[in-house]
Amino acid sequence: QVQLVESGGGLVQSGGSLRLSCAASGFTFSSYVMSWYRQAPGKERELVATITSTRTSYPDSVKGRFTISRDNAKNTVYLQMNSLKPEDTAVYYCHPMGLSYWGQGTQVTVSS
Repeated sequence: QVQLVESGGGLVQSGGSLRLSCAASGFTFSSYVMSWYRQAPGKERELVATITSTRTSYPDSVKGRFTISRDNAKNTVYLQMNSLKPEDTAVYYCHPMGLSYWGQGTQVTVSS
């Protein structure tokens, strides 16, 4: 059974940092491209970072501020978020590309 457990969210002031973690199980983690998405109230879910075995990619909205990484030995993907802005406020989810599973997400709130 696939499980994705996100953690590390919280309330932070504008300009602050958070590190999110996603512990995965139930599939061969190292074989999958992993992504982080976010969803703000009233908005569609948005891709914020993707990591393969060799590459990472980000949309312009977070490039230079967010860094995705993975530890295949721990079946965990991370999202380091720096220079946070109020518009980064959302629930953040990790997702294995090609699988239709989502975790419960972790809330990130950035105050101005």
